[in-house]
Amino acid sequence: MATLNVNGSVRSHDAEPDTPLLWVLREQLGLTGTKYGCGVAQCGACTVHIDGVAVRSCARPVSTVGANEKITTIEGLSPDGRHPLQQAWVALDVPQCGFCQSGMLMTAAALMKAKPRPSDQDVREAMTNICRCGTYNRVKAAILMASAAAKG
Repeated sequence: MATLNVNGSVRSHDAEPDTPLLWVLREQLGLTGTKYGCGVAQCGACTVHIDGVAVRSCARPVSTVGANEKITTIEGLSPDGRHPLQQAWVALDVPQCGFCQSGMLMTAAALMKAKPRPSDQDVREAMTNICRCGTYNRVKAAILMASAAAKG
């Protein structure tokens, strides 16, 4: 058995070393908020944080995550929904189908951690996730709203 530090808890798993982190999170640890989209790290639906950095978990072998690295999934971003991004997402009714939104939120949270007051350009450059419904304008608006609220 190997272990991962996920959302502040050490969790055991029994996966082959080349198993994508995404599948360990979803299938063995039951954290299904992180989604499978493309499987080649392009769409961003599988985005989680490793030590605060946005990572596409579908292309990251579980064996490459160190014992001291801290993984945060959408479930660990803010269990009570009080993260400024989650509140902005709700206020602006960002999701349509919602499939990509956990990855969008995790990418946006990493951006705001790196740049608490991102510019329009920062948002455009950081948000490389794909949304089938085309909610990009609302995503950008929500990030800027959350940033403004954080200035507070």
